[in-house]
Amino acid sequence: MEKEKLVEELSKLTVLELSELKTALEDKWGVKAAAAVSQVAAAAPAAAAEAEEEATDFEVTLAESPADKKIAVIKVVREVTGLGLKEAKELVESAPKVLKDSAPKSEADEIVKKIEATGAKATLKGL
Repeated sequence: MEKEKLVEELSKLTVLELSELKTALEDKWGVKAAAAVSQVAAAAPAAAAEAEEEATDFEVTLAESPADKKIAVIKVVREVTGLGLKEAKELVESAPKVLKDSAPKSEADEIVKKIEATGAKATLKGL
């Protein structure tokens, strides 16, 4: 029963926390756990990829906007966000900024395409 609780608690740790735990145990016990760590580290990217695939909503961020394309970017930002001219201009000038807090995958992809068509860069983050 105690092992199950321990496994549950360890499963809640981040990769960084697991790495710190490994180091602390190595120091305390005077051993090296290199093989076990490489397996945990190899599993982490797979888990991150699964989380990205499972995401249904995405945050869309305007990463950067070239100065010579500012007007085109402002037009798209206004279209996507519904902001007024002044607010859209301020958002573009202060990039990186979140354009959409939560959007379905198809809508988020469409926003990114529109932004990138102007020469600016946008990023998606799964929620």
